[in-house]
Amino acid sequence: MTDTIKIIDLFAGPGGLGEGFSAFQTDNGSLPFKIVASIEKEESAHKTLTLRAFYRQFLDKKQIPDAYYAYLSSDGKVSAEDFFSEKYAEDWATAKQETLGGPKALGSEDHDQIFSEIERSLEGHRGPKLVIGGPPCQAYSLVGRARNRGIKGYTAEKDDRHFLYQEYLKVLNLVQPDIFVMENVKGLLTAKVNGESIFEKIRKDLQCPARALNSDREEIEYELLPLACPLEDLGGPGHFRNKDFVIRAEEFGIPQARHRVILLGVRKSYRKNSNDGELLAKWRTDSQVTPGQILADLPKLRSGLTKCKPNDFKSWRDNLYHGFSKVYNALSFSEVAQDNAQRAYESASKDQGQGGRFIPLSGNRPTKMPDRLKAWYEDEAMTGVINHQARNHMAEDLHRYLFASCHASVNEGSSPRSADYPEELAPAHKNWKSGNFVDRFKVQAENRVASTVTSHISKDGHYFIHYDPSQCRSLTVREAARIQTFPDNYFFEGSRTQQYVQVGNAVPPLLAKYIAQVVYEIIRKSESDGVAQWKSNQCEDLIQISNADCQ
Repeated sequence: MTDTIKIIDLFAGPGGLGEGFSAFQTDNGSLPFKIVASIEKEESAHKTLTLRAFYRQFLDKKQIPDAYYAYLSSDGKVSAEDFFSEKYAEDWATAKQETLGGPKALGSEDHDQIFSEIERSLEGHRGPKLVIGGPPCQAYSLVGRARNRGIKGYTAEKDDRHFLYQEYLKVLNLVQPDIFVMENVKGLLTAKVNGESIFEKIRKDLQCPARALNSDREEIEYELLPLACPLEDLGGPGHFRNKDFVIRAEEFGIPQARHRVILLGVRKSYRKNSNDGELLAKWRTDSQVTPGQILADLPKLRSGLTKCKPNDFKSWRDNLYHGFSKVYNALSFSEVAQDNAQRAYESASKDQGQGGRFIPLSGNRPTKMPDRLKAWYEDEAMTGVINHQARNHMAEDLHRYLFASCHASVNEGSSPRSADYPEELAPAHKNWKSGNFVDRFKVQAENRVASTVTSHISKDGHYFIHYDPSQCRSLTVREAARIQTFPDNYFFEGSRTQQYVQVGNAVPPLLAKYIAQVVYEIIRKSESDGVAQWKSNQCEDLIQISNADCQ
């Protein structure tokens, strides 16, 4: 039987990748993966990590304390530290130790403490080890690179973020794991420094971290495997094309078109135990999951109004009524679209509220969610919905949101382009009609897979408009978390803006759970083959001894 597989989680964010591994169960119900060190520098994300680490202290016993749910439903005036540290002193202390006691940054003055804590967490461990995580992606993303080009004097060679993967290398060299998982944005494939492909260099360095770092430690070599393409005819480390390492999350039942580079590094001694098919093949599906399926059961909300006093329901309703005729007339191309707008107008007579940190619920909620996803998202002990608060929007943007959602409802989910907006609904932007912002307002359509949830959702909601015209708003943190496949009992700490950033930067936990099973099966098969080889060697030794005695 496989021993506990200890995990070091780097650049952890709110813990999406770690959540997937921690949630993976074997056929007999055991939880083989255990995070022993989780490193994150941003304070609010670190608080989220620590709270989730506390939750995991009770998973093996399947006895999540009532106090955990009491905290989720509290008003937030008491911190998690104060809420749990006395009554659950040992469990809270263990959770804090897992997250190194506070925010820590790789590649900073925290280096020695981080490495010391990693060594402590693995002391005496003889079982399998795993390193997971992804260096921050701002320097690699297409948006980030476009932004950098606008910075006077910017050069990639002087941007330390390009080289944070070397901190990942240093941890690999320290831990010498059996397997590692490294995630980053698709833009990594085309990023360059000094004319050299960053991804090509990363691939080369990851094949032997000790050699790349000129370290005097053992030169452990790794095979870098893609997860979403066949492994036949390997042909050496240069066989796979860069694009083979891209995973398209929607192809595996994740409700968003999230395309990310994910490298699976496997010790070469393990490689012979991998099959030659697609590692994630069993989860590949032609049936895409949509926002309409996973958001329908969440409470309906209205937004608030920016720069409006009082910011109350009456002001919101009056604003919607004020802009309704403009929207209705702009939808003259479709009676159905106008009917949808009319229903939104009529529903505005009742205040649905803006939501909040916790919304209590009672009774059954209608759901369109597939059963396999219900089991992943839902927690029967939950008595409400958390992190579900609509943000405030500019008065005129609400009219555009209403138009966009009604337009998408009759155009197979396609959001209107700038040319589709009448003059009276156009924003006062100089380049609105330049062609550079044709899709500035985007609806997350009810029956089409969602677009990628990114940290930009923290800036404004224009790209994340709810499909329901009657709600006339952008997505909440909980809705974004649903699209990212975070379980409903996963609480995000910090301000709402910080929560959006955490969700947008995360790896979808359900996808991570699938990767965890791949990793587990590789390790289990390697151990099984290792035992078989040991028994074979023992038998050969006994035969040789027996033959010697006969002579």
